[in-house]
Amino acid sequence: MSEPVLSLRDVHTDIAQYHILQGVDLDVPRGGVTMLLGRNGVGKTTTLRTIIGHWQARAGSIAYDGQDITTWPAAARARAGIGFVPEDMGIFADLTVQENMTLAAVSGPLAPDRRDWLFSVFPPLKTFWNSEAGNLSGGQKQMLSIARAMAEDRTLYLIDEPTKGLAPAIISTMAGALRELKEQGASILLVEQNFSVARALGDTAAVMEDGRIVWTGPMRELAEDAALQERLMGLSMEAH
Repeated sequence: MSEPVLSLRDVHTDIAQYHILQGVDLDVPRGGVTMLLGRNGVGKTTTLRTIIGHWQARAGSIAYDGQDITTWPAAARARAGIGFVPEDMGIFADLTVQENMTLAAVSGPLAPDRRDWLFSVFPPLKTFWNSEAGNLSGGQKQMLSIARAMAEDRTLYLIDEPTKGLAPAIISTMAGALRELKEQGASILLVEQNFSVARALGDTAAVMEDGRIVWTGPMRELAEDAALQERLMGLSMEAH
């Protein structure tokens, strides 16, 4: 087994007076997709934002690609090869799709072959390349948000609920793009409430409850055990 691309050990994060992460231990294997699952409000988004550095851990350690990044600023983590897709998309509505993508390529101009690949997995980006991002539909904005994180080849992608509120056809496009990213060897930590997507894409899974990881294992094991799903999350994937 290779060293995990990302390891959290006893990570605690506070937001204002609230103690959100209460000792998170999590390993993200190198390559493949790790699903971060759990009920709403258990700390999944806080975990991603702590990893990328938007919120600083009060205690514990975060190791990425063999380096301790616990105290690094967010910009340094991004430069080191961590891409982040927030739940609120984080696009610039008054800029064109092209301008959004140009800003996302922090190491230099967007490479033509990378642009063409993004056009192939997200065809609307090519159609609306010179349109303001604010004029896109919700699904197209989400495509742009994910494409921004993919503007450069990154080692680890943190993606927060990319299919939330989207139509099935858009979800299928999203899943296909993430599958291609996985096949290229990227590591992905994905928060997702759509269990059909989680089941289709996930290699491993970690389930959160009350600011801690309470179960880790193969995604297939969780997907095939309705009793385990009920115990961990209070619902069955078969109903979703």
